[in-house]
Amino acid sequence: MTVLDDRALNRATLARQLLLDRAALPADDAVAHLCGLQAQEPQEPYVGLWSRLRDADPAAVSDLLARRRLVRTHLMRRTVHLLTADDVLAWRSRHDGMLRQRVLGVYRGEFDGVDLDDLAAAVRAVLADGEPRTTAEVVRALAARWSAPDRRALGEMAIALVPTAQAPPRGLWRTGGGVRVVALAHWLGRDVDPPDPDGGDRVGRELVRRYLAAYGPATSSDLRAWCGLAGLPAAVAAVRDELVTFHDVRGRVLLDLPDAPRPDPGTPAPVRFLPAFDNAVLGYHDRGRIIDDAHRGLSVAGARMVLVDGRVAATWTVEAGTVAVTPLRPLGRVERADVGREGRALASFLSDGDSDRVRVAGSPG
Repeated sequence: MTVLDDRALNRATLARQLLLDRAALPADDAVAHLCGLQAQEPQEPYVGLWSRLRDADPAAVSDLLARRRLVRTHLMRRTVHLLTADDVLAWRSRHDGMLRQRVLGVYRGEFDGVDLDDLAAAVRAVLADGEPRTTAEVVRALAARWSAPDRRALGEMAIALVPTAQAPPRGLWRTGGGVRVVALAHWLGRDVDPPDPDGGDRVGRELVRRYLAAYGPATSSDLRAWCGLAGLPAAVAAVRDELVTFHDVRGRVLLDLPDAPRPDPGTPAPVRFLPAFDNAVLGYHDRGRIIDDAHRGLSVAGARMVLVDGRVAATWTVEAGTVAVTPLRPLGRVERADVGREGRALASFLSDGDSDRVRVAGSPG
């Protein structure tokens, strides 16, 4: 069986994630290909798309949100993602159990004696008029009947039990606004797809294929780390005959689609600026293909990262209109120049052309 080292996996990841060459895709097609972008920080997906697309137009993304073709909602790993409306409708029911169990795992004992089906019905009643509400408003409407759970726990469980969208202006380009939720059925005009009536797992099989198209080659553990679903071994087994397999250098079995891109490991990789919580890093259990173990904590701390030669080599922030880069390792002269060039382009994007200032700090000692 062919062994793929970390560099080979890195180049495959960059190609699938549209980070090796910027893609000539409209934003909604890119979001669909990527199986959504993590989006708990509302402005971050715009940088993620800018780094991946030849023509990244923030106004077009905002328009897709306003027209409800893109949706902000809790899904994979119970985190907020920006997804296409079609994918949310198709995938939400498959995530129901995971969303519920993750809230129960955080708030152990808070829901003892609570009939969660009754609670879900009450949440639907509160949201039945289709008006966007803050979570606090939803909780206030529920608290008279369910006073025992902590209010934060009650709010998080309400969002886990009933499919909702975060209504604009939340998530629009350069627009503030707190979270207001609206029932997904109202927002998109129909209920989410129900589970397969025959007990099959059509969505699970689709998730396996779609994940590998955007993240492969990958292990079953990587798949689970990305979506948070524990019940996918049967789906993997069901599509196994469609897949090819490899080994990584640690001996683990990697699954992949047969015709998916696996570039030569020597393929040059351009500098790319990633937003906070980018799934190119978070979408794996073993993140060694893209980030050193010594810096793995950055991926869950919300650090914005810079890829140099395909790997995390720096972090970045914006300070008074200047993109400020802090290297994590020594950067060579050419690398610093490339980082500076891409940083200037990012500064211009973020400022609508008002600034192209970038500052690259000295290399760590």
